[in-house]
Amino acid sequence: MQKKLIYTLAALAGLMIVAILRYILFNLGDEVNQGAVYRIMFFHIPAALMDFAMYFVALITSITFLVTKRFFWDSLSVAAVEVGTMYCALNLVTGSIWGREAWGDWWYWDARLTTQLICFLLYVGYLILRPAIEDPTQRATFSAVLAIFAFADVPIVYFSIQWWRTQHPSPVLTTGGLPREMWPPLLGMLGAFALLGVALMLIRLRQENMTREIDSLRRQAHAL
Repeated sequence: MQKKLIYTLAALAGLMIVAILRYILFNLGDEVNQGAVYRIMFFHIPAALMDFAMYFVALITSITFLVTKRFFWDSLSVAAVEVGTMYCALNLVTGSIWGREAWGDWWYWDARLTTQLICFLLYVGYLILRPAIEDPTQRATFSAVLAIFAFADVPIVYFSIQWWRTQHPSPVLTTGGLPREMWPPLLGMLGAFALLGVALMLIRLRQENMTREIDSLRRQAHAL
């Protein structure tokens, strides 16, 4: 049943991404100031929103693990962090491509860019930490604490445009600067990324549970 759900979610996400990509390439004209490169926002913005959402899931599941000590929540946390970090990397890459065309360089130490990079590195540190700790309980506990600490950077990333003067464009989702015809593909891509994110989380959750069972059997075998 879970495999069918994963395949269904992944297939729907793939079809939606292809359909939206076709729409933005052939039905939307170039932007007056930015030309064709503005289309990258249909990937850049949903990727940012999804990495925030996944890191929020990791925050909640990490707190829940510390309260309940149930390893299911630890597995869900690492699955959410891995998927969120994938979206965070996509956000940074697409932003860098856009910046090359708009600003003339691949990277500026802009407040929004820098805080997002810090966010990415914090969660990469989370993923590096886990295999370095052998004991499952310690690994889950330290990982949960780091996930909670790392999430403190997420609101800093979000509000960085309001707190500091940045080169990053104003947030069109809240300022109303997005033309009406661009909302359907943008929201559609966000929905596709959400479906894909859930499918990937289910895959990683399944793998994490299997790994935990194998580790348990290995420890039992060593004890004999």
